[in-house]
Amino acid sequence: MLPENFDPIALAREYESKSPQQILKLAFEHFEDLWLSFSGADDIVVLDMAWKINPQVRVFTLDTGRLHAETYRFLEQVRKHYGIKLEVLSPDRAVLDRYVLEKGLFDFYESGHGECCGIRKIEPLRRKLATVDAWITGQRRDQSPGTRAQVPVVELDGGFSGPDRQLVKFNPLANYTSEDVWNYIRMLEIPYNSLHERGFVSIGCEPCTRPVLPNQHEREGRWWWEEATQKECGLHAGNLIAKG
Repeated sequence: MLPENFDPIALAREYESKSPQQILKLAFEHFEDLWLSFSGADDIVVLDMAWKINPQVRVFTLDTGRLHAETYRFLEQVRKHYGIKLEVLSPDRAVLDRYVLEKGLFDFYESGHGECCGIRKIEPLRRKLATVDAWITGQRRDQSPGTRAQVPVVELDGGFSGPDRQLVKFNPLANYTSEDVWNYIRMLEIPYNSLHERGFVSIGCEPCTRPVLPNQHEREGRWWWEEATQKECGLHAGNLIAKG
């Protein structure tokens, strides 16, 4: 059940040109059971903004079991820096064990990343989002022009809402560029993943992420063996597909 007078479509239009902080304040004002999804990459910016508005912001992250060592260290650095409780979501052990036993640890190079991401990322996220009313992401339109160019600042989650519940999704950084993100990080001297210093821009699992060269788009460093327009793990795909 949506809060009274909360119209995601109308609010998306109203808040389209507002600041990320104003969008975050809207989220906190309307939802008590609100969580922020933090990946350990450049969405440190939305976490910093949210924490400065509400130090009790609830945060979760997905541990796929295949992250870089630097990402695990960064998650711990963030937990201590902000003094937050960071809920870590893990894959279903039985399902993951069966997948690895049958297909090995690197099947995605041959069969595509869909099944592996489904087990390591989508199922744990779906399990979590089934218990909340709204969530905040660090999605930006410039992250993937082929799939995220139309991301609204507020939306009904088309991938994780159910027939008897409506999940609201806030994307406060939708209008931010990579340059905006790094200007914020440098100006306020907030923590960041040390992999960024080695040419990693979009950071995911270690086997599926590599540095990009100058003038390469950041998503070219993810699932580089696959066709460029399919570079989504599924965390946001339901919403992206729904928008055409």
